[in-house]
Amino acid sequence: MAARTTFERWQLALKPASWPKLLVPFALGQAIGLDATGRFSWLGFLLALAFTVADAVFVVLLNDWGDRDVDAIKRRMFPQTSSKTIADGILPATKLLIVGALAGLVALAFACLPFAVIDRTLAPIAALVALGLFVAYTLPPIRMNYRGGGELLEALGVGVVLPWISAYLQSGRVWMPALDSLSGFSILALASAIASGLSDERSDRAGGKRTLVTLVGNALSRRVVVGLVGLAPLAWLASAMIPSGTPTMILVATAATSALAWSSIRRASQPAVTDAFQAQSHLKSVLHRSIQECGLTLALMLALAPWIGL
Repeated sequence: MAARTTFERWQLALKPASWPKLLVPFALGQAIGLDATGRFSWLGFLLALAFTVADAVFVVLLNDWGDRDVDAIKRRMFPQTSSKTIADGILPATKLLIVGALAGLVALAFACLPFAVIDRTLAPIAALVALGLFVAYTLPPIRMNYRGGGELLEALGVGVVLPWISAYLQSGRVWMPALDSLSGFSILALASAIASGLSDERSDRAGGKRTLVTLVGNALSRRVVVGLVGLAPLAWLASAMIPSGTPTMILVATAATSALAWSSIRRASQPAVTDAFQAQSHLKSVLHRSIQECGLTLALMLALAPWIGL
């Protein structure tokens, strides 16, 4: 690690490859807001993007800080697994805490700007809710990811709150017809949250974490993930029955996109047994790619709806 430059260390710590988990909800929210007004706000777009990036830094760094003890346990149990920022000495815990906390303040500042310049009065409150969900997820005293229920909190934040904030900053409206499209997306976010615990099953259990995987085991957790992926298309089809919501054809197309991915996710889940880290990584990769495809497909169709007659 001593040979790494400061830039390389921070690049490893910030994990930019994980940012699509927040950037896709941002894009979907922008499309939902645009669908509501029919007018694109560059200021709403830029402020929402700045908030999302700052929030991503806040989440990534403080999540590593909050999980430093259980990450150290995993490193001792499995020395050859993927790098851990603090446990591997990439960066000290204090730096992650300070920079992560500053990123949270920057995110809040970007949410306060719309209050002053584009009449988005609820933006600061919404930002506090989004940041507060993560604090409750991984930091003392609540630490739901250690007490149980962290997956539900993550699904709420990624699948509902972040898209809503982006949509609100774009449109200025509290309620938008296309918000019903978040039904299937939030279910996929829950599947992703559960799948993320598969590779940490034994170290999380040793560290006292109460995730679904540590509570019910690998096999049942994988079945739940596959079941949720199968439920998401049904949720989008059910949303298509709501009058004055997202255009039916958009929801049907998104449901079809999601359904097509189900068999590949089911196949990828079968070898992802306890401590099969490569297979678990492949499952998460396939699942994340499916979520990104569904979210971006939905966002693109919503944005183009006026021009394609939907």
